[in-house]
Amino acid sequence: MLEVGNLSKTYAAPAGDLPILSNISLSLARGDSIVIMGPSGSGKSTLLYILGTLETPTSGTVRLDGRDPFTLTEKELAGFRNKEIGFVFQDHCLLPQCSVLENVLVPTLAGSAGPGGNGAMERARTLLSEVGLGSRLHHRPGELSGGEKQRVALARAMISKPLLLLCDEPTGNLDRKSADSVMSILLDLHREQQTILVLVTHSAELAARLPVRYELTDGELCEPQP
Repeated sequence: MLEVGNLSKTYAAPAGDLPILSNISLSLARGDSIVIMGPSGSGKSTLLYILGTLETPTSGTVRLDGRDPFTLTEKELAGFRNKEIGFVFQDHCLLPQCSVLENVLVPTLAGSAGPGGNGAMERARTLLSEVGLGSRLHHRPGELSGGEKQRVALARAMISKPLLLLCDEPTGNLDRKSADSVMSILLDLHREQQTILVLVTHSAELAARLPVRYELTDGELCEPQP
């Protein structure tokens, strides 16, 4: 369960405090998926980064699986984020010197078993097969197309079996055919693993593929639209 209560975010600015998010509340259960739309500068990415514990809220609460991550120590928070939250950004953020398989295994480096331990290697191979890259395990990112790189990013996001999957314009850099393919794979993985999926996009076509749509305008989240 993801529970957000009266979440607000304000940045200090020379001309005075700049409010970005205002009293946002949200409740999502495992298997739920939503899309958040809104104009540039409306706070969509900021909200996503707070949900992913990459930024702290000015006020309000975030609880994931009953835990408030912002009460954890820095070390505990890093472990919590690595285990419970998967990220897919517009830029795939792959390590160019590492193979496809090694990139997917990166989140497992922080575990006590090390990269590939506790079945991670087998899971990485399975995920890469599911995203259609089972024959490209030892290729470098520079040898892949944009759509293939984003599929590697999807596999990497799912390697730790996260409860929460956060996607910020995951197909924004792709052509339409590649975007459709990546989105289909993303939704398949979400349904298979019953994550909580929160996706931010400007694309109405992409948004139409998710069951519930929110609009974020002037820092406020409107009622969901089916």
